[in-house]
Amino acid sequence: MPTLPYATIPPKSRNLIISASLLVLFLGALDALVMSAAMPTIVTDLGGLDLYSWVYSAYLLTRTVSLPIFGKLADIYRTKTLYVVSILIFITASLAAGFAKSMLVLIVCRAIQGVGAGGNFALVYIVLADISKPGERGKTLSLASFVWGLASVLGPTMGGFIVAYFSWPWIFFINVPLGVLSLVGVSLYLLETREKKKKAIIDYSGALTLTISILGLLIIFLLAGQNHAWSSPGILMLWVVTIVFGLLFYTAERRAQEPILPISFFKLRGFSVGNAAVFLSSFAIFSFFGFAPLFVQGALGKSPVEVGTIVLSLSLGWSIGSLVLGRLVHRWGSKKSATAGAIFLTTGSALTLTFSTATSMTTCVWIFALVGVGMGFVSLATILVVQNSVGPSDLGVATSSHQFSRNLGATVGIGICGSIFTAGFSRELHAALAAGPAGKFPEASVEQILRNANSILRPEIQAQLPSDVLLHLEQAISHGVLLVFWATLAASVACLICCLLLPLKNRDRIES
Repeated sequence: MPTLPYATIPPKSRNLIISASLLVLFLGALDALVMSAAMPTIVTDLGGLDLYSWVYSAYLLTRTVSLPIFGKLADIYRTKTLYVVSILIFITASLAAGFAKSMLVLIVCRAIQGVGAGGNFALVYIVLADISKPGERGKTLSLASFVWGLASVLGPTMGGFIVAYFSWPWIFFINVPLGVLSLVGVSLYLLETREKKKKAIIDYSGALTLTISILGLLIIFLLAGQNHAWSSPGILMLWVVTIVFGLLFYTAERRAQEPILPISFFKLRGFSVGNAAVFLSSFAIFSFFGFAPLFVQGALGKSPVEVGTIVLSLSLGWSIGSLVLGRLVHRWGSKKSATAGAIFLTTGSALTLTFSTATSMTTCVWIFALVGVGMGFVSLATILVVQNSVGPSDLGVATSSHQFSRNLGATVGIGICGSIFTAGFSRELHAALAAGPAGKFPEASVEQILRNANSILRPEIQAQLPSDVLLHLEQAISHGVLLVFWATLAASVACLICCLLLPLKNRDRIES
């Protein structure tokens, strides 16, 4: 298959490819965020409240599973062909989701959407790396982080606007014209710049065992500790399935001629430590995304608008950190950049331990912005380390492994921190009840609050409770979230250690 070196791609074509790729990434990132504003209306129309969480989970599961598979395929087949296929899957599933007449059908459509989104996410970073000029890969890849930040800012607002002025199906229908636009850009302008592997041998057994083991692991962390006890029979069975198929995957990869994820790559320090670092940093920041709003609204008693400010500070910090580092990383080097980011992340995580019910919003904003900047540095620097740790022919596997590690870190972090919060909150609330105010709680409210701490944020619950009881609840939430902050600090310190262990020089340093 003929390929073109970087220098032969016209600047106009390069810019159009970047624009089309970033539009694809924006759609996928936006799609995961607009749902939060639309879900109450969707449940009202379709019913199926018991399936509420699976509209999100199905998308997350299939997106995470498809990342490494598309990454491997990108090292074998034409990137343009795979890109077109993944975009078409995403567009078709979006169209079908808009016409869904039941919650079950919507969940199936979201699962298919996740397959397309996983392919898009993997291929965006691969394409941006492929077409980057020497010395500008970091700068080009930093644009992807900016798009993530933009989507996180616009997503919930756009979802609310569409539901208010149109109808909920349009949160899916809007993907179609924008997806077609990106499809045209990719089809017309994307050029192959990298030699692909000569033998197109698909590792079916590796793909199957990897898929089952990943699904098992993700479902465990989505359900355990909150919906189901960690020691429940269902969760224990999932652990057995995950471990068994994980071992089968390891065996399959040792024997495969063209493995989905070569086991030998984990012997490369840049590959293994770089992926570990982004896993740990994702564990930390996505736990903040999940529990910082609960702290601000539940413990500090702030409004939803002020909660949005906290989420915005995390997102903008991430985007700004990536954009700034994209222009500096080729001078600083990937290891120093990653280490600096881990220091920011650790410092911000440590400062959250000073939070109390008297902490000001200004303090929260700048500390979470510091955490976001740290994540921006770590995520960009480590993807460059991971990409540069392997040869050009394995760029797809390396890039998708980084995205996979980031997704996995987010899921595991939220799952573990959810269990930590629930245990701490319940213990503190039981202690408060034992101390005297139990009689002031309506019985139904007590049960509901113990099942779900977020219920304290509901006006109808707060209206039933005296001010001194609300104070006890705020303190219980503060205690539970502070335990989460301790967990994020531990993950951040581990991330810093990984960054210090990164190789000082990469074989392809000039491109990073």
